[in-house]
Amino acid sequence: MFLTELSQSERGRITMIPGWGRARQDLALRGLSEGCTVKMISAGCGPVVVEVKGITLAIGRRMAGRIRVLRIDS
Repeated sequence: MFLTELSQSERGRITMIPGWGRARQDLALRGLSEGCTVKMISAGCGPVVVEVKGITLAIGRRMAGRIRVLRIDS
């Protein structure tokens, strides 16, 4: 499943961030990398907002729609 498919307050583990170069590096510098756990804050209109390692991040919808996650049951 993709990051954009998580519902509000659901958690997921990132399994794949596609691409290479600047976009992937930027996400990594902000704490978003394969293997980390994210919590969906908001996936409404506009950017997708997630919490990772206690930090709230906004990710463009197009990029978030490419990031693969595995839903974590609470």
